[in-house]
Amino acid sequence: MRSQSKMALPVRTNFKHLFRFIHKMNSPKRLLCSEACAGEKEPLGCGRVFSGIQPTGVPHLGNYLGALENWVALQNQYPSVLYSIVDLHSITQPQDPAQLRSNILDMAASLLACGIDPERAVLFQQSQVSEHAELSWILGCLTSMPRLRHLPQWKTKSKLKNEGSVGLFTYPVLQAADILLYKSTHVPVGEDQVQHLELAQDLARIFNNRYGDLFPEPAALLSSTRKVKSLRDPSAKMSKSDPQTMATITITDSPDDIALKLRRAVTDFTSEVSFDPETRPGVSNLVTIHAAMARISEEEAVAQARGLDTGAYKKLVTEAVIQRLTPIREEIERLKSDRAHLEGVLARGTRRARELAAPVLREVRQRVGFC
Repeated sequence: MRSQSKMALPVRTNFKHLFRFIHKMNSPKRLLCSEACAGEKEPLGCGRVFSGIQPTGVPHLGNYLGALENWVALQNQYPSVLYSIVDLHSITQPQDPAQLRSNILDMAASLLACGIDPERAVLFQQSQVSEHAELSWILGCLTSMPRLRHLPQWKTKSKLKNEGSVGLFTYPVLQAADILLYKSTHVPVGEDQVQHLELAQDLARIFNNRYGDLFPEPAALLSSTRKVKSLRDPSAKMSKSDPQTMATITITDSPDDIALKLRRAVTDFTSEVSFDPETRPGVSNLVTIHAAMARISEEEAVAQARGLDTGAYKKLVTEAVIQRLTPIREEIERLKSDRAHLEGVLARGTRRARELAAPVLREVRQRVGFC
């Protein structure tokens, strides 16, 4: 019986994805959005964008290129954009309270320095909008345990910890609540978060089927930027939690630190620079970084490296990274010196987020039968 169940799972999954595709293609809301945006030379996106980032230290180069740079661009492409510092998510791992308070403001400074404009985007602290937690509980009551057990984050982190917390197990439901609370229509995500977004889509459908249409099904906005890999192990992505300090460039690294880390970046025994992620992952990672930071294509980056060995090319990459990150690092330091300003930005963002969240949760409570 067990083997039959395993064989049947891919079939059910394929039908599920096929149904979702057909449903989305026939969604009147999507057609309406397309019609509203048609005919504009540079169309403004329809709907509302939501995304969040945990306050777990300074963002690294992969965060900047894979998410934050895109966040800044989205401010000009959509009429309503919300970015949250998701501190509720961060406590699925042990946090020192004083350090967490500091990290929240440091993250606010980092986002502002990278180009998030609190006049064009709602920047706020998740825990200060209590509606997130209440909607998460309601959605959790619509979610099965097997559904959560198969999500990649739980499988990965619970293995590392041998046994994860209830918060870690249910945090994808909180993620879904974050998104649906604002009736978000678009969510910028990496490929590793697509399954979590699918949970939000499923919960929107389940709630709507049970209580009447309320939530749109949010669509993924996938970044076109390639993943930045670890400088010491190009088979793994760059990570804040990497124990090797030489593996990760943070956006506050000094020019000397950036130069040292790139100088020690793993490459191979071929001196010529080429872009082939399968057979030359280390050199290709440098090309990816160079192209993204210099705002050129990978082909142009390789062309600029013609005649250089990998040692000399690392200097070219270093110059591009330092040129982009130096003004950001300097702005972060300036902002961090004005704690009151950062607190004020988050407080204003919290008020604006509550104005959007409160009426949605009131409607949810009424439909569920609480009032």
